[in-house]
Amino acid sequence: MLVYESTKQQFIEDVENDKIVDEIYAKYKQYFGRSNDAQIRSWKNSMEYMYKVLNTSDIPNDSGIAIEFNIPSTSKRIDFLISGKDSNNINGIIIIELKQWDSCNVVDEKDGIVKTYVAGGIREVEHPSYQAWSYATLIEDFNLAIQENNIKVYPCAYLHNYKIEPGDPILNPIYTEYLSQAPVFGNGDVFKLREFINKYIKFGNRELLYIIENGKISPSKRLQDSLVKMLSGNKEFVLIDDQKVIYENSKYLGVKSKKDEKKRVIIIEGGPGTGKTVLAINLLSYFTNKKLVANYVTKNSAPREVFYNKLMEKYKGFVETLYPFLCNINNI
Repeated sequence: MLVYESTKQQFIEDVENDKIVDEIYAKYKQYFGRSNDAQIRSWKNSMEYMYKVLNTSDIPNDSGIAIEFNIPSTSKRIDFLISGKDSNNINGIIIIELKQWDSCNVVDEKDGIVKTYVAGGIREVEHPSYQAWSYATLIEDFNLAIQENNIKVYPCAYLHNYKIEPGDPILNPIYTEYLSQAPVFGNGDVFKLREFINKYIKFGNRELLYIIENGKISPSKRLQDSLVKMLSGNKEFVLIDDQKVIYENSKYLGVKSKKDEKKRVIIIEGGPGTGKTVLAINLLSYFTNKKLVANYVTKNSAPREVFYNKLMEKYKGFVETLYPFLCNINNI
C-alpha cells in the first residue's frame, strides 16, 4: 500500500506549492485514520529536506517516488522510496529511513541498538541502518515481485537534523555490519545522499512502484526449513523494529539470569501475524547455541512436530548432541 505515489517532478512541485503534507495526510487518513501533530510536523520537516536532495537534474524527473509504503503482513511503513534503473538498465528501489533525531548513544551490550530521545523520553531503539536494512531484507524475502523481477533494493538512513561528527556514536564500529549495508547520512550530507541515489538511479521507472505494491506476498524461506540453519548460527529471519529490541533485551536478560541466578519474566503481547513465533524461534536458537536450556511451548502441536521432524532428518545419528533441544520441543 502506497500512501503517496508520484514522479520526482510531481513531488518537487507538490513541495514547492506547499501541498505535499496535505497530499500525504489525505491518503493516510483514508488508510489508517487520523494522525497526530508530531507525525504531521515530521512529514513537513522531512519532505523539505528530501526536496533539497532530489532537486537536481542528476536524478531523473520520471523516477518513481513513494512515501509511507506499508510493508505487507506488518504494521510497518517505509518512509521514502525512489524507483528507477541504473546505468546497466537494472531495476532498483532505494529505501530511505527518515529520522528526526539530533543525537544518540551507543548500547554496546546489544546488537544493533542505540539510545535516543523518541516518544517523549530516552529509549532503546534500533540503529537506523539496521532498521533500513531489515525493511529491505523483509520485502526482498516476502515480495514475489522483487524476487521474480530481480529488483535490487538499496537501503539507507537520512537523519537530516543530526550533525554527524567524526567518531560520532551513530558511526561506532559495533554498528559497522549494518552501516556497510545501509549507510547513514546526516545534516549537511545532501550531496552525499544525492551521490548514493544517483549511483543506482540513472533512469526513471515509476512502474516499479506498482509492481511492488501489487506483488504477491509469499515467503522465500519457510520458518521450519530455516530452523536447522539458525541452529548453525545463520540469521535466517530478520527481526524488525520492536521485534529486534525485544529480542536483544531478551538475550541480554536471559544471559544475565544465568550469571546472577535470578529469575526474570518477559511478557510479549501481539495479535496474529505480529511475529511472535519468529521471535520465539530466534530466541530458542540463540539460547540453544549458548548451551542454555530453552523450551518452545505452544498449544499447537503442528509446529512442534514440524521442527522436530526437520531436526531429525538433518541430525539423524546425532540425537545425543541435540537431545535436550529435541525433548523440549517434542515432550510439551
